[in-house]
Amino acid sequence: MKKLTMLILGVSSLTLLGACASANEPDSTDHSEHNMTTTSSSMDMHHHSGEVPEGMKEASNPKYPVGTAVTLKEGHMPGMENAKATVVGAYDTTIYAVTYTPTTGGDEVKNHKWVVQEELENPEEPFTKGDTVVLEANHMAGMQGATATIDQAIEGTVYVVDYEPTDGGETVTNHMWMTEDELTAE
Repeated sequence: MKKLTMLILGVSSLTLLGACASANEPDSTDHSEHNMTTTSSSMDMHHHSGEVPEGMKEASNPKYPVGTAVTLKEGHMPGMENAKATVVGAYDTTIYAVTYTPTTGGDEVKNHKWVVQEELENPEEPFTKGDTVVLEANHMAGMQGATATIDQAIEGTVYVVDYEPTDGGETVTNHMWMTEDELTAE
């Protein structure tokens, strides 16, 4: 059974890397939606099976309460766009798009969506566009500890979802983060 699990993990990793490989365009510099021109080691995404950071405040009146069936309008990762999902968490916070250079080396990642206030070093005060911060988020290899520039700051509700990838992959649990405008009710 252990060998079967390792085989499945290996095949899943190769599938993810193959899907990301199509984003390797030499002249591409906009890395929004996680399309990156980086080494394969920095493509190690941890958006699923994550833990909500300490100090997150549950949303008092989310548009999509926990348990709501939604469709994902954005594709942060392969198989996400138009996927059917269920909201498993909703939190009020400040949400950021950031640009950073991975601590593991490689090209700058531009407009990474999304990091929340509670995933920043010294998160006491909200930051604004142009501010420099240190990331505590560990969404992808080389992200944690990286210095980043805030590209966008949004006050609002951020969502955690479980979804069925449209590319036939395994169910993704606890994907962090989706903004309200990236979801639509079923």
